[in-house]
Amino acid sequence: MIPNNAAGTPLAERMRPRSFDEFAGQRHLVGEGAPLRKILEKGSVPSCILYGPPGTGKTTLARLMARMTGRDILEINAVSAKVAELRDLVRGAENLKTLRSGRSPVTFVDEIYHFNKSQQNVLLPSVERGDIVLVGATTENPWFEINKTLLSRMMVFQLEPLAEEDLAALLDTAMKDEERGFGLLGLRAESEAMALLASMASGDARQALGRLEFAASALDAENGVLTRDFILQALPKAAIRHDKSSDDHYAVISALIKSIRGSDPDASIYWLARLLSAGEDLRFICRRVLISAAEDIGLADPNSLVVASAAAQAAEMTGMPEARIILAEAVIYLASAPKSNSSYLAIDRALKAVEEGDHQRVPPHLLPGAVDYAYPHDDPRHWTPQRYMTANRRFYFPSELGEERAMLGRLKKLWRRFSSPDS
Repeated sequence: MIPNNAAGTPLAERMRPRSFDEFAGQRHLVGEGAPLRKILEKGSVPSCILYGPPGTGKTTLARLMARMTGRDILEINAVSAKVAELRDLVRGAENLKTLRSGRSPVTFVDEIYHFNKSQQNVLLPSVERGDIVLVGATTENPWFEINKTLLSRMMVFQLEPLAEEDLAALLDTAMKDEERGFGLLGLRAESEAMALLASMASGDARQALGRLEFAASALDAENGVLTRDFILQALPKAAIRHDKSSDDHYAVISALIKSIRGSDPDASIYWLARLLSAGEDLRFICRRVLISAAEDIGLADPNSLVVASAAAQAAEMTGMPEARIILAEAVIYLASAPKSNSSYLAIDRALKAVEEGDHQRVPPHLLPGAVDYAYPHDDPRHWTPQRYMTANRRFYFPSELGEERAMLGRLKKLWRRFSSPDS
């Protein structure tokens, strides 16, 4: 059930915004009074990188930049472009600048991170002279993927995943638009169905409109009503914004670790589910869980490292889908455990001391074969007062949580320095 005059053109392409008033999201960039919009309204376009996930409006924004300022736009995709094509593009842009009385065209390079160093260097002189206004789009972190020399001559504007309310408004517009959407078809949709479509798209406008188009096409002509139940039956599971080689990989694992550290088992299990649903490498997850057990729980519950280690081994032996249960047990245990980073801080303090030149000689009585070494087990207390460093240093500051409270009490009886929190 799609308009006959739009057959073959995806709904997402038909609904591409024609002005900033139709642009969904990114108010920090193009909303009323936003700095970038103000610059464009004055007729200027900065050479820039548009950095953000798929479906957030990077290509549309580049085209609107050119349209709003009355400039020509030349487009190229870095995935398939060769150096010769790139040079031709630059020459064409320079010719257009001459024809337009010095008004530089917008040169839009989609997926610019695919250009290697030599290809990026082709663009550098033209950007520096102002022969082209370079607008590059990338889903990858430009500070890692773009040459520093080129990046220093450009602004970086970050686009965010669209909020569900923005996606819902976009879907509603597509349902009502008689020229580009489904407005002439008499389709109707429950508000719950539109909200579900918006939530399933993971902030991606193209994904949201694609799902709407699929659902509308599958709908019985005599019915004409999109319901929540129909959406759940007709469409595949929700899109997961996660690329194991991109920022999402690090963002989600960071959320998991910080949720464990913050003692929130519900958030922790959610972020674990996100990683597992995206097909993240089990070993990567296990390594991070092991580190969390040592860094954030530590001696407040020494058993946490045992649990994490056992879970890592068991998960590797079983694989998915059973590994999800094992990792869930470990993550919930770690999130619910008392927290202490005293071991983490202690080793960092000791390493810093060594790196700054604190190189003590081993006390003579601790050397192999020393006759004046006092063997602790010969004492009924299994401890004897003797010096274990040439000059005493304090690196370990126990917390008073969980099992570490008992350790602190014992150390206070053995060493005077543990009786003072700052010594």
